[in-house]
Amino acid sequence: MNIAGTGPGVSPAPLPSFPQAHRANDRPFVSTSPKGEAKKETDETMIYELRIYDCLPGRLPALLKRFSDQTLVIWERHGIRQAGFFTTAIGENSNRLTYFLAWESLAEREAKWAAFVTDPAWHRARDESERDGQIIANISSQLLTPTAFSSVK
Repeated sequence: MNIAGTGPGVSPAPLPSFPQAHRANDRPFVSTSPKGEAKKETDETMIYELRIYDCLPGRLPALLKRFSDQTLVIWERHGIRQAGFFTTAIGENSNRLTYFLAWESLAEREAKWAAFVTDPAWHRARDESERDGQIIANISSQLLTPTAFSSVK
């Protein structure tokens, strides 16, 4: 399945904007501990974005090269923080790249991601990497918040 923003010459589709009331640093939220006790989260709680890229057969090396040689440099310029990259060793799809991004808030995510996807350097890098054909078949993304008992905050 192909989603918007994955074909040649198309930027990855940004996630929709969220109403102000849903921004992580604008209001505290309550989670539960393993014992079911309510715990008030603080503004120090990070938001992690889980992104999964399913590549077309044989195209994962091109995606890995694009990230290592170009995308990470562009992200650094925009202040986008990666929290880990993974390929599937054993599992349902060996043509998959999974990674995490760390955000202080949804507002930070929206601003920095918008700047990234409109950056001409990103468009050149993407277009160059897809000169031999489309790389990505599907992209999924989830925004996650750590639980009260998570070792990652």
